[in-house]
Amino acid sequence: MDYNVLQENLQDIYIMEENMRRYTVLLLISFFLIVAVFSMGLYISGRDSHRDSSGRLLSEITVYTTLPTENIVYLATAYEKEYRVRVNFVPLSEQELEEKIQETGHADMVLADSKLLKRAAGKGYLVPYSSEYTDTVGKDFKNIDDYWIGVWYDPVVFCVNKDYLKLNDVPLSWQDLGSNTKARIGITDFLAADNAANIYFFLVAEMGETRAMNLMQRMHPHVVQYSKYLSTPVRMAGMNEVDVAIAVQSEALRYVAEGYPIKLVQPQEGTAYTLTGAGILLKAPQSKLAQDFLDWLLTDEAQLVLRSNNFYFVPANPATLAGKTLMDRNITVFKQSVDYTPEKRSSLLDNWVKNVRLRDN
Repeated sequence: MDYNVLQENLQDIYIMEENMRRYTVLLLISFFLIVAVFSMGLYISGRDSHRDSSGRLLSEITVYTTLPTENIVYLATAYEKEYRVRVNFVPLSEQELEEKIQETGHADMVLADSKLLKRAAGKGYLVPYSSEYTDTVGKDFKNIDDYWIGVWYDPVVFCVNKDYLKLNDVPLSWQDLGSNTKARIGITDFLAADNAANIYFFLVAEMGETRAMNLMQRMHPHVVQYSKYLSTPVRMAGMNEVDVAIAVQSEALRYVAEGYPIKLVQPQEGTAYTLTGAGILLKAPQSKLAQDFLDWLLTDEAQLVLRSNNFYFVPANPATLAGKTLMDRNITVFKQSVDYTPEKRSSLLDNWVKNVRLRDN
């Protein structure tokens, strides 16, 4: 295919145009604000108010979460300010959360990775909930019986340096990346972060371990650095230290917003992702208030809070304005489950270290 034609076809999946800089993101946020104000009015009018006549705090809910505090503190602050309901997030490790939810009646909701929610629902610690907001979430992003609902997800993308694009074809798929003998590649070490390891687990689930291992082995000689942090490969691509970085989209968009010269490409055959979801706990003391907060997480108002604080997750609710923007369209995610046991995860990573990470080029 002619390169110019290819470039035109790629515009629908590229995140920003060539000349996009920080002011474009600010304009987008302003647009979200206008729509969010309108939708906020519809949201408030459709449910009970949590304010008394003086506007004081009326109640609070407790939410167990495995998410980093910096990802959620803005949500709690914004929700309390607008709805006078305090959201007490309790940060926990995966193991701590699975132990805590067995003590029913102490918390109202869980906000965590979908794999944890699946296990919690299977053990009977969540109760079903559906509403007009949860109903619009796609079936791939929620439990079929509504025991948990996905609220946002973060796909893995290729971040390609724009100088590299001037002389080379765009890598459109995982196989392209594995067969490209020119590209310098940056990726986070699978042992350094769960989100990085998740990339390999998804590839194994989709391709089988043998093919996934073969792909990693073909890429390995071209990997400049297995970094410690999720953001490092994107920064390296922006500074022309690598040609292509493999990274989660939320980290990549932060650098796009700062004007780094990178293009974002979503792999054609599908990609790995992390899905964050929420579920109402069994015997929740404030079940109704927790349901209201879950609904709010699926609105443009919540997306505005996240994006205005540089958290660029893709909403699981496609009816939101954020779900309809160019930056979030045409994302194909892998369908296979990667809810491996800790033993299986350890075995897969051990094999990767032995056969790829420590292998001579």
